[in-house]
Amino acid sequence: MKPLPMRVAALTVVALAATGLAACGKSSSGGTSTNTGAATPGGTLHIVAASGQSQFDPVSAYGTWDYMIERAYTRQLVQYPSKYYTALGDSAWKADTTPAADVATQVPSTSNGGITDGGKTYTFHIKQGVDWNNGRQVTAQDFLREYKAFGNPVQPVGNSGYFLSTIAGFQSYFNAETAFFAKKSNKPTAANIANFQNTHSISGITTPNSSTIVFHLVQPAGDFLDILAMPFNSARPVEYDKYVPDSLQMRNNMMSDGPYNITSYTPGKSVTLTKNKSWKQSTDPFRHQYVNSVVITIGVTNATTQVDEIKATTNGSGSAQDMQMDTPFPPNLIPSEKTNPAFHIFPWSNTNPYVVFNLRSPDANKAMANLKVRQAIAYTINKSAIQKLYGGPSVAQVISTAIPPGNLGYKAINPFPSSGNQGDPSKCKALLKQAGYPHGVTLIDEYINDSVNTALFQSVQASAANCGIKLTGKATPISSYFVNLGNAPQNNKANQWDVAQAAWIPDWFGANGRTTIQPFFQTDCALNTINYGCVSNKQEDGLITSALKAPSPSAAAPFWSQADALAMQQAWIVPLIDQYNPTIYSSRVASPGSPIPVWAPNIGDPDITNIYIKKADQ
Repeated sequence: MKPLPMRVAALTVVALAATGLAACGKSSSGGTSTNTGAATPGGTLHIVAASGQSQFDPVSAYGTWDYMIERAYTRQLVQYPSKYYTALGDSAWKADTTPAADVATQVPSTSNGGITDGGKTYTFHIKQGVDWNNGRQVTAQDFLREYKAFGNPVQPVGNSGYFLSTIAGFQSYFNAETAFFAKKSNKPTAANIANFQNTHSISGITTPNSSTIVFHLVQPAGDFLDILAMPFNSARPVEYDKYVPDSLQMRNNMMSDGPYNITSYTPGKSVTLTKNKSWKQSTDPFRHQYVNSVVITIGVTNATTQVDEIKATTNGSGSAQDMQMDTPFPPNLIPSEKTNPAFHIFPWSNTNPYVVFNLRSPDANKAMANLKVRQAIAYTINKSAIQKLYGGPSVAQVISTAIPPGNLGYKAINPFPSSGNQGDPSKCKALLKQAGYPHGVTLIDEYINDSVNTALFQSVQASAANCGIKLTGKATPISSYFVNLGNAPQNNKANQWDVAQAAWIPDWFGANGRTTIQPFFQTDCALNTINYGCVSNKQEDGLITSALKAPSPSAAAPFWSQADALAMQQAWIVPLIDQYNPTIYSSRVASPGSPIPVWAPNIGDPDITNIYIKKADQ
């Protein structure tokens, strides 16, 4: 797949916010609370942010902070529930990785006739009573309009690959829209964009009537429902045809089929959401309208200041803030907050960070193309030191596979073990000698120039030095870092990079080989690739193809496992850790059945539609 730059933008923040990310493991909190009763309506939920949403338009929005707010004003055919959970293996986490019916009347299956043609046709029916905030019923055509907007030239879909590789005719439509606006005479005005979309069709998506939408796939895809649960698949009102996608004009006229509307937006300062009076709880199994309004304060860039404001709210003084939005919890505060009942560490699932090698680099006599050099580095890296750098075992766990723990196809293998995960320089030296580098080798390591990523680079650099590998640092601003890594045509030139520290968070969990193994390792060496090292291996491609063609997730699992094992043995990347999510809330907020707000792994942030303000604090 070839994700567009928006996913890269999301990842740059992920890398910067490394210590605020999470991984599959046990969650914990320092204290206990008995406040697990029913929700009380009313009050205002206050959220503090550094920059706020990157995108408002669900077509292009592709960050956890975007998803957090989108949950309130967008709806999809299928969606994940948000439930409080305490460990990866409990029933709530499992439920959260299984899409359920949202705007659709039911989840299609072969047993109910919704999946036909050997798994290549999915038919959805729209619930009656799901309305836009102007009172108009959401229709099948509203969903089709969203897909037609994916290729718009201004703010295209955040990740086109999932749809290009699954929906029949989508590639042709996408190519036609790209070619149309490539002509200088076709300006990307709102009118031109809408006209193209309204006069062209996607053969694989049909709407027989206003309450039915049918998807025709190029081949069966056991994870198609997971793809459809992403916020990209939101209904799109016809009123958006009047605006350039995600323009300021559009942001000031956002519509909603969810429980809240965006009623006020001041760029760089604040966003306010209030209740959507057309929304009906009876049609929405996932979201609620517990609070009267949600206010997001933007511009508080210091994470410690944000935490201080949240704690001040709890203490009844200072600025009223209930939770953070787009800023990681400061790692230096974790030890002191562990006994705070409002502090919690949630599980997630990611390969973040990891080391990647530029297989096309001509530097150092093409050392990166030498398997034994890559394996030498894999042996020598002290993962335990990196775990400590990110806060220790309570907030990060060492991993040795591309598929993070807890997902389909995961197997606990480690081709390059060392005592205590501290690295094995002796094996590294032996492999270097076999590779023809008995006196070591010098390589370029490109890294993000913020403090967290600089420390990460220095840790990897120190590990490499233990066996005679000199990593020369190349510090790069976060704004261009992932663009540089993904610029495959440039990466076969001298003095670019040999080694880098990247990051990846799956777009869904459970059966997610399409969003872990495929983007990492399938042959794809074009501009904006996520396959940063330009891996191209026929055996790996064959395993990925077999997994994607498998009739069910369980049938695909062995292929994903084999593909992961091959990638690890070939040391195309070196997974380091997956991270948990340290989060703090004010004592004013909770979720039904939970003393603290529910954290939704498929959003990557709290679910603001399942949070209430305690009556005493309203």
